[in-house]
Amino acid sequence: MDRRHEKYDRLIERCKQNEPVPCAVAHPCDESSLRGAVEAAQMGLIVPILCGPRARIAKVAADCGLDISRFEIVDAEHSHASAEAAVRLAREGKAAVVMKGSLHTDELMAAVVNRDTGLRTSRRISHCFVMDVPALDRVLIITDAAVNIFPTLEDKVDIVQNAIDLALVLRPDRQPRVAILSAMETVNPKVPSTIEAAALCKMAERGQITGGLLDGPLALDNAVDLAAAKIKKIDSPVAGQADILVVPDLEAGNMLAKSLTFMAEADAAGIVLGTRVPIILTSRADSLIARLASCAVASLVAAARRAQATKAVS
Repeated sequence: MDRRHEKYDRLIERCKQNEPVPCAVAHPCDESSLRGAVEAAQMGLIVPILCGPRARIAKVAADCGLDISRFEIVDAEHSHASAEAAVRLAREGKAAVVMKGSLHTDELMAAVVNRDTGLRTSRRISHCFVMDVPALDRVLIITDAAVNIFPTLEDKVDIVQNAIDLALVLRPDRQPRVAILSAMETVNPKVPSTIEAAALCKMAERGQITGGLLDGPLALDNAVDLAAAKIKKIDSPVAGQADILVVPDLEAGNMLAKSLTFMAEADAAGIVLGTRVPIILTSRADSLIARLASCAVASLVAAARRAQATKAVS
């Protein structure tokens, strides 16, 4: 318990060195979502732009003793309009990050994926949990546990690349180690996830996935535990020290992330990638530190993209 949040604390401190980024908060109409945005602003992580029913947001702030007088409010009639307003601000370059408030994820993502007015790019959209697990000495990225239900091999190429790009923002000094998970560490034609894992590793060898070290299939134990990998005689630079866990499908990823959260005292920050701007998907069950860490991760991604764009122009 003494090690809880220490990785998130370091992440937030690093983020404070940058300018706070403008963040469009979609429908912050309950205490947890509004308080998370206000706390993140007070820590210098974001500058919230509150998108939603003005009177309702003001009432929540008054009821909870939150001062929102210095924040811009974009009045929107209901949750769908709030999502559309937040996405519009991102498209117009007025927001570098979008954050989910007290609306359903489907409502926000419907506005995000709209082909005409959304935030699509050439990449497949995917979600990453950035997890602070007290028993591990590093942040663990799990993908995809929130957006792609049954991703194809083609989808997984983008899912892996999105996660690698995120890991390089968080740890630019370390080539991320990527474990493609299955129930076993051998290729079995009867288990499709092992075939896809082998294909992804070969694609990385051919330069179709870049920036990370891939290995798979790997079972969870020999992906994160060196002793387990040694017992099974797995000779791999990834086994036992993975930074990224790529799960076979959303169900497996969701169960893994929630198992770590509720049975291993882990916290889970969440971010959506493959879009024009990073998107923070918060949950009502998220702790405050997880919300702040999500803001920090999104802020660092936004800053890295801004630096890359500036470099490309110059």
